[in-house]
Amino acid sequence: MDNPALVYAGERADRMHLPLIVYFGLWQSYPETNYRHFRFMVEGITDVARSLESLGIRFVLRIEEPATGVRSLAHNAAVVIVDRGYLRLQQTWYRAAAEQCRCPLIQVEGNVVVPVEVASQKEEYSAATFRPKVTRQLDRFLHPVESVSPRKSSLSLDLPTLAGETTDNLLSRITIDRTVPPSDRFRGGTTEADRRFEQFLTHRLEGFAENRNIPGGDGSSDMSPYLHFGQVSPVTLAVLAQEHGGSGTSAFLEELIVRRELAFNFARHAARPFSLDGLPEWARKTLREHARDRRTPRYTREEFERARTHDALWNAAQTELRLRGKIHGYYRMYWGKKILEWSATPAAALETMIHLHDRYALDGGDPNTYAGILWCLGLHDRPWPERPVFGKIRYMSLEGMKRKTAVDGYLAEIRELERSGRDPFRIQ
Repeated sequence: MDNPALVYAGERADRMHLPLIVYFGLWQSYPETNYRHFRFMVEGITDVARSLESLGIRFVLRIEEPATGVRSLAHNAAVVIVDRGYLRLQQTWYRAAAEQCRCPLIQVEGNVVVPVEVASQKEEYSAATFRPKVTRQLDRFLHPVESVSPRKSSLSLDLPTLAGETTDNLLSRITIDRTVPPSDRFRGGTTEADRRFEQFLTHRLEGFAENRNIPGGDGSSDMSPYLHFGQVSPVTLAVLAQEHGGSGTSAFLEELIVRRELAFNFARHAARPFSLDGLPEWARKTLREHARDRRTPRYTREEFERARTHDALWNAAQTELRLRGKIHGYYRMYWGKKILEWSATPAAALETMIHLHDRYALDGGDPNTYAGILWCLGLHDRPWPERPVFGKIRYMSLEGMKRKTAVDGYLAEIRELERSGRDPFRIQ
């Protein structure tokens, strides 16, 4: 249980000689979510419930908006500890709960290695400006998360909870969009995340720098869904990678810390993140100047969603997203660039990218993946030679992808996945 918020809560409970409870509000109306997201999340919740009970901590799980449950349970609490939220909805919940709690509500920042404001107190232009600021703080923050073991058990507290229910029973109780099936590749939970990461350390970390951009069996860690749902700590991943060592460690930490936390910096400091207004001025300007450029071909959102374009590689990337719940990172860049090229306007392209990614991706709705989408439109990048539609936004071509990646092998893999419905990298 390597969650800094839980560790801090345990320390406060011990100092005050009070029991500690953990609460989770399973809100079935969370925007842009469906059965795929909820199954992955609930698999993680049932895993957490077992771990907390083994520590003598009562886990209160209810089907309700989280702020409602916090207000109810905090009526007689001494303090409420929450993970820090970066997106508008999370911040709204915390403000509502804090205004109605009689006790202090404290946010603990465990979603990143270096706290956002410690790394930088302003929006950073690029990884080049952010990297030295965050890396100079690593000696201070990159240490194993302490374990939690409260002295006073809370298991005897009589609090209604669904924590003992199985995944299937919990999912049967909620009303959600069930049109998107679960991923055959990913199972939720810290236990599964730990198993996968151990495999990554053993078999793929050494070649990560060379293989991370090779789709297929690829060299990626596949940790982004687990990080998004809070089922694994970025600090723990970084510490384990450092302890394991190898030639790929620096490249892995660059993605896990520098690139990922640059996205959190953007979410925290941008005036209007996740919109065209969040782009740098040069990118907004060039997109405006080319907004009326002819786009041929041009597709609707429905055609994109169904992978009905003329481009077999783009269709494969969209099919991977639809079936697996995740696109290989390098092909996701191509996926986003082509949506810009084939959409009526840049605004329509951004709306399509966010809709498709939030609907199908297990790491959708996350600062890191929103920043990745906006990178396709110039965020954290520089101006490039001007061309139609893109202006000075970086362009990616099918010919370039064929030179740099094994496109034919990827197409064959996705065709077989779609034909058989069985993922060669499915859950074991």
